[in-house]
Amino acid sequence: MLNKALFFSITLLVALGCAKAPEPVWDTAPYTLDFGGLPEPELPADNPLTVQGVKLGRMLFYETRLSGDNSMACASCHKQENAFTDTNRFSTGIDGLDGHRQAMSAVNMLWNTNGYFWDGRAQKLRDQSIIPIQDVLEMNETMENVVEKLEQDTLYIHQFFRAFGSEDISSYRISLALEQFMNSIVSYRSKYDLFLDGEATFTEEEELGMELFFEEYNPYFPETSGADCGHCHGGKNFSSQEYMNNGLDSIYNDDGRYDVTGLESDRGAMKVTTLRNIELTPPYMHDGRFNTLEEVIDHYNEGLRNNASLNPALAMTMGTGLMLNETDKDALIAFLKTLTDTSLIQDSRYASPF
Repeated sequence: MLNKALFFSITLLVALGCAKAPEPVWDTAPYTLDFGGLPEPELPADNPLTVQGVKLGRMLFYETRLSGDNSMACASCHKQENAFTDTNRFSTGIDGLDGHRQAMSAVNMLWNTNGYFWDGRAQKLRDQSIIPIQDVLEMNETMENVVEKLEQDTLYIHQFFRAFGSEDISSYRISLALEQFMNSIVSYRSKYDLFLDGEATFTEEEELGMELFFEEYNPYFPETSGADCGHCHGGKNFSSQEYMNNGLDSIYNDDGRYDVTGLESDRGAMKVTTLRNIELTPPYMHDGRFNTLEEVIDHYNEGLRNNASLNPALAMTMGTGLMLNETDKDALIAFLKTLTDTSLIQDSRYASPF
């Protein structure tokens, strides 16, 4: 009996060991997007968010095999704890080379409707998603090599099938998956949002800062003149989505949007980014020249440099400056900090799946 039992056990173990793993199933279940009080987003009609597509994109976002030496991922420069940006002035690529501009935040991309990168050279998020992979200053890899590496991994083969219905791995599908994951990263639970919902109370300083932020500049009535930040950083996402020259230099060190459009009016103009989570994303400006919010406010208050394409609304303030005193500056910073969404940087949906 013992020998028969032993024979049966060995046979069973062998059978289980040789059993074929279940084949993946194409899953088109939609991803539930939470966005609170933000406006209804316009989802890409040809790349809707699905549970499996977002999952694949999240894997790829944290995948170091997307780089030439398998050491660097998208998440290396877009860190969750920093609202998906980099606190280095310029990110360092796999070959020790620094980039030319400060890494932008990859949050609330669904409300980014006017191009990607500081100069808007990528029309769609999917286009933007694979450019750093191929940039010699960043991940320095070819998409052909990326595809080849992923094709060696059964985990990815199966996940591409679940997301797209076949095991074919391509540069285009990689870009679609990355777009889906980044479109799923939404920040909408700051103290400011809770305040609007009646679930939080502002301090007097935060209330003053909010008033100054949205109040227009008025040189004729200094006592009621505001900082007019909302002119460029308006709406629920605190961004106009425009490209503006904000007077950083009298002589252009970076032509910005001009390199894309060729229009003199765009020379030195950069994307107006969201101010959500601005407390978490130093340094500031396209070249990371300002380390603190205090420096940023000082620039707009009294440090503008005149040039031919300076934004007209900013040019109007150059005669007097914004006339902000120290109390005003402190209040503005207090308000800006209410845009910090601590739940975003702790949300497991956006963390590494590995």
